[in-house]
Amino acid sequence: MFFDTHTHLGSHQFDRDLPDILARARASGVSRMMVPATDLDNALKCLALAEAEPDVRVAVGIHPCNVDSVSGDTWITKLRELALHPKVAAIGEIGLDYFHAPPAGFDLPAWKLHQASCLSLQLDLAVELGLNVVVHQRSAFDDCLRIMTEYKEKVRGVWHCFVNNAAEAAQILEIGSLVSFTGIVTFKNAKEIQDTVKALPLEAMMVETDCPYLAPVPFRGKRCEPAHTRLVAEKIAEIKGINLEEVAKVTTQNAYDFFRF
Repeated sequence: MFFDTHTHLGSHQFDRDLPDILARARASGVSRMMVPATDLDNALKCLALAEAEPDVRVAVGIHPCNVDSVSGDTWITKLRELALHPKVAAIGEIGLDYFHAPPAGFDLPAWKLHQASCLSLQLDLAVELGLNVVVHQRSAFDDCLRIMTEYKEKVRGVWHCFVNNAAEAAQILEIGSLVSFTGIVTFKNAKEIQDTVKALPLEAMMVETDCPYLAPVPFRGKRCEPAHTRLVAEKIAEIKGINLEEVAKVTTQNAYDFFRF
């Protein structure tokens, strides 16, 4: 039994064959799927999907690369309304992303400030509603950790698609958050990530696909899907020298506890 804790089933890449995607996931042993939203419109699409699928839950939020779609703070009212849906289990995915260039209308300092403001507003909402958060961080580790540390007594995060070293993972665990690994862990050039997996206890991690991106070996370069969760778990079991059933059991329980199923 596997839990794909980050699967973008609301992506247009799944519009044509979503029933087949879900069938393959279930056949591979994926019993739960967490679908993060990237903006308000995408959240509505994800919630409509979850309403039809008993094993799907949703995180609602504005992805840091999409916060140019909101301004001020009135959008939080709409996000609050969406977050009260019974299929919502977290706020996300939210965070900071300095890897991608700022969109039109922003220079880099202004873009960083806007991302930070939107992150704080969404963290405040998570605290208000008693929800944990799904964290996106790319090339912004120090700033993201600083902000999350400010909330460490109020909310927990799962840092998805974790690609950092074990020392940085330890800093995340110190504030009560978890990390989640994708198919990147199967890549030949992913030694640092594999070393991080080896160093961490299973209780500190979850598994995910981040599909349709980051398909694991042997599907690298192709469209990823939730059924590939098993391949991520198999690689973690190999790295840690334990059986697959143990990885599935512990990481799934971690996700159940975190998302409060």
